[in-house]
Parts: sequence; structure tokens; C-alpha cells
Amino acid sequence: QVQLAESGGGSVQPGGSLRLSCVGLEIILDYYDIGWFRQAPGKGREEVSCTSSRDGSTYYADSVKGRFTISRDNAKNTVYLQMNSLKPEDTAVYYCGTATVWGGGGSCRYAYGYWGQGTQVTVSS
Repeated sequence: QVQLAESGGGSVQPGGSLRLSCVGLEIILDYYDIGWFRQAPGKGREEVSCTSSRDGSTYYADSVKGRFTISRDNAKNTVYLQMNSLKPEDTAVYYCGTATVWGGGGSCRYAYGYWGQGTQVTVSS
């Protein structure tokens, strides 16, 4: 059963932008740390960015720092991932999920068992 729903994926050229949205269907996102994760073909799942519900700290993978921004709109029960200056290596299925963030945003991992169905992001010329 899917408790989160992602949207906003698509195909863009290198240097383009997309904004992904993650809506809570059966959970209140403000109660959880929330993360964006991605999986490219033939590769393992990678933590991309996470946001803490406790102190607002954020985590970004080194590969996306300065290009991606995670944010929350609690009134809409939604977490966003703004992705700018996209590169071909950003191509993957992006998932949102509950997470745990620690170390003031230095670390993040998936936790608590809630996932969305994923949204495809393709960056290609």
C-alpha cells in the first residue's frame, strides 16, 4: 500500500529544471523526516536529499549540492524537490519516503517503511 505519491517527473535537456512533489496520502508528513531517493538502472538506491521534521536541518548528497533544494509545505502535506542544472547522471526513478536525519543534516537514510510509487526523471539531449 502506497502512503506517499510523487509527481513532477519528466524528460528535460541538460541544464533544465524540474520540481518534484511528494504528497502524503495516509500519513502527515510534518510528523516525519522525509527524504528523496533515486535509483538508476543497474544501480542501488541513493539518498538524494532529506529534511528533518524536528529541527529543519537538511541533507544533500554531494552530487546534488548547490543544484537541488528540498522544502516543505505543511499546509499542503507536501515535500518538494526543486532540481536545477540537471545533468544526464541525474536520470533515475525518484522516490520519496520517510527517513531519519541526524548529525545536523550530515546524514540521512530511509526509515519507517513508507514509500511512494516513484516518478521518472530523464535528462538527455
